[in-house]
Amino acid sequence: MLAEIITIGDEILIGQTVDTNSAWLGNELNKRGIELERISSIRDTPDAITTALHEARQRAEIILLTGGLGPTNDDITKQTLVDYFDTELEKSDEALNNIKERFNARGIDLLQINIDQALVPANCIAIPNSKGTAPGMWFVEDGIIYVSMPGVPYEMKAMMSEFVFPRLEALNIADQIVHQTITVVNIPESVLSHKVSQIEEDLPEHIKLAFLPHLNLVRMRLTAKSSSHSTAALNDQLSAYFDQIKEVIGPSWFDGDKSMAEIIGQMLIEQKSSLGSIESCTGGYMAHCFTEIPGSSAYFHGSYVTYSNQFKIDLIGVDEELFTTVGSVSEEVAKQMAAKGRLKLGVDYCIAATGVAGPTGATEYKPIGLVYIGLAKPNGEVVVTENQFKGSRMQVIERTAYMAMEMLRQALMSEISQSEQTPALK
Repeated sequence: MLAEIITIGDEILIGQTVDTNSAWLGNELNKRGIELERISSIRDTPDAITTALHEARQRAEIILLTGGLGPTNDDITKQTLVDYFDTELEKSDEALNNIKERFNARGIDLLQINIDQALVPANCIAIPNSKGTAPGMWFVEDGIIYVSMPGVPYEMKAMMSEFVFPRLEALNIADQIVHQTITVVNIPESVLSHKVSQIEEDLPEHIKLAFLPHLNLVRMRLTAKSSSHSTAALNDQLSAYFDQIKEVIGPSWFDGDKSMAEIIGQMLIEQKSSLGSIESCTGGYMAHCFTEIPGSSAYFHGSYVTYSNQFKIDLIGVDEELFTTVGSVSEEVAKQMAAKGRLKLGVDYCIAATGVAGPTGATEYKPIGLVYIGLAKPNGEVVVTENQFKGSRMQVIERTAYMAMEMLRQALMSEISQSEQTPALK
């Protein structure tokens, strides 16, 4: 069974409001085995709504509308649906009681426009709104389900969770849909596709492979859809195919939809290790990647943003002569930033970066995108890589952070491998 989402509102079309409703709905529908055919955003006019409904019913069996159900004159969805289904409005006692309770609780007198919100099309089932005053509407015509809800996200989510999803699940109309995902680092999408081409060709019809690239990361998602296989059986099939894929692409992958920073955080916790960063061209972005994760204080101890050469000297202790002999964007400076930064922060691992993020600052020998990344390890060893990143200033910054995290992830994996190979002392 296919679903379609129609978001109604000029504020979405002009970019004043970001449509987060569709992302949430798509994710929740997929969890329940209902595939999404299309998402469209339309103007808040009767003609636009009517045309969108007519077109959607040609493609989908479930049509979800959000927006245009408020008390003001520009909220026209309800009247448009009355005309579309050739019906009339009637009072919903349940909706009216809900409105009265909400206004009484706030000590506000009801206006006629508020009372009118309790009027719903006669051929619909009114959907209770536990978070607001405008009821939703559930229609069924010619076997197609139409659901109209407010555009306010928390009201829409409550209606879907408390009424719409339970009702859809009771109809038993969904297939089994399961996903598994891995994230691959530092292998371009085209190269990755070539490496796994034979495996992709051999996939059965009910399993599909998708590539989702982002800078120097590519997420690979296997999706299985079936009405005759159990969820467990489908997951087993996906795991078997991913085992083949992992063997082909080597160690540059990690499981799931989690970010690399989350994966590294879990590894640091397991190894009881700590981390810090010394940043120049990334301006604190590497620290941000880790600290946006709840609980990261368990392993991320801190960061210095040493954007100027003088700060690198005064705060971290980088040798001043390096800035006249090799320059701030150099292997030697990155090495000292990481090594001395690890001691300064008192951490097990320290990542450091210095480079030219652009669009200015390049020289004949140090172009935009040239970045040196250093990683200092618990044993005092420091590894430095020279990188030439392409893209905008922000893309260079993000790529630098991802490369630094991948260096750290590989080091942590190597540490795990060595500890597993070392026999326990008796």
